[in-house]
Amino acid sequence: MIKVMYTVICKNDVNEVLSLADIFANEKVEKAIKSEFAKGIRSLVLSYKGEVEVFLKTQKEVFEVTVSKNDFADLLELAEEDARKHKRIKKECDGVELVDILTID
Repeated sequence: MIKVMYTVICKNDVNEVLSLADIFANEKVEKAIKSEFAKGIRSLVLSYKGEVEVFLKTQKEVFEVTVSKNDFADLLELAEEDARKHKRIKKECDGVELVDILTID
């Protein structure tokens, strides 16, 4: 048997990669950090070392379906069928993304 983990893909999903430079370049973010961590103190400068990536992604629920090993070639189709069967594909959603595949006995 094969356990397939998948998520539902929707049109409003977000999957962005931001750098700290992009984040700190935003004046609202800079002011919010300063007011939260150094309230009332003036002449502050935000800086960072190295290039760090920040990921902004839609949090997705992971669903599971178990299929026969003989169905390996059709895993994506079977995951989509499972999503439709359980009414997980809503109005603004149009498919599934495989997250992980595990062989179980």
